[in-house]
Amino acid sequence: MLKETYSIFFGTLDNKYRFKIISLLREGSKNVTQICKVLNMNQTTVSHNLARLKTCGFVFVRNDGNERIYSLNSRTIKPLMKLIDEHMGTYCKKLCKC
Repeated sequence: MLKETYSIFFGTLDNKYRFKIISLLREGSKNVTQICKVLNMNQTTVSHNLARLKTCGFVFVRNDGNERIYSLNSRTIKPLMKLIDEHMGTYCKKLCKC
């Protein structure tokens, strides 16, 4: 069971669309239209991936009138992404061809 939980968690990160959404939301909260526009993705793809991110607690959503505003989980995911950035910068420089 624990292995399956880890698989779901890391599988959520290991998706180019979800990773792009996470990266964008690190800059601040956005609605679906803003996410679609900035990432040049269609609404179906964005909505599908936001649903997975929401289910796994990576993002939270709040209603603002007719809009649904998505934000990154600042308690766990923001610090995790920062830690991953630091780890990659220290230990994975040779792997990055950027």
